[in-house]
Amino acid sequence: MELSLVSLGILFVTGLCAGFVDAIAGGGGLIALPVLLALGLPPAQALGTNKLQGSFGTLSAAANFIAKGLVDLRQCWTGMGFTFCGAVIGAVVIQRMDSGFIKHLIPGLLLVVFFYTLFSRTLGLKPGTPKMGQNLFFGLFGLGLGFYDGFFGPGTGSFWTGALLVFLGLDMTGAVGTTRVMNFVSNIVALAVFIIGGNVLWSAGLAMAAGQVIGARAGSGLAIRKGAVFIRPFFLTVVFLTIVRLIYVNYG
Repeated sequence: MELSLVSLGILFVTGLCAGFVDAIAGGGGLIALPVLLALGLPPAQALGTNKLQGSFGTLSAAANFIAKGLVDLRQCWTGMGFTFCGAVIGAVVIQRMDSGFIKHLIPGLLLVVFFYTLFSRTLGLKPGTPKMGQNLFFGLFGLGLGFYDGFFGPGTGSFWTGALLVFLGLDMTGAVGTTRVMNFVSNIVALAVFIIGGNVLWSAGLAMAAGQVIGARAGSGLAIRKGAVFIRPFFLTVVFLTIVRLIYVNYG
């Protein structure tokens, strides 16, 4: 598929915006994926190309959080391993079946994340009390959210951030940083499966990836500087808009 310079420019700007939003609160895929589909890419190729561009953004943001000492990779290895396994299974399954059934479930689950965060006014403003052990948490959520990200994807970052806040008691900045690490793992694993399946449009993905790196670096830097007081309302706004977007796509 040949893309014009105008199309590549639009993809670059889309990647920049998606990377900025995703680095702070997740949801970048809901910006990038519709643009790829609008270019006429088949759904599987659009998902694979989205994983390519998203991998660059999550790597850029994750590296920034790690460099600033807000994420300790030594505490993430268990989650990364289970996320790896879940993402492989999810990416293999999606190329063999329709994801239509799951798209109707996601807005309801995101509503739970939205209202729980909204009414728990101190959630994420400072570290809380963990509600489960770290290994159990990363085993359950790594497999589950890794599978979901490989299989479908939209809202994965929001689910990760919400789960880290509620069940591990992380503050908002730490939760967002850890989310970027887990998103990178599931993105890169799913991407490998999509590449093997021949479902990546490289020209589109790399144009968006260039924007992603810049946007993710800027977004993660802003999140680090401003902290939880800034991230919390931004997170709630993105989750709400994600819900509205999914409801419109599913039922509009």
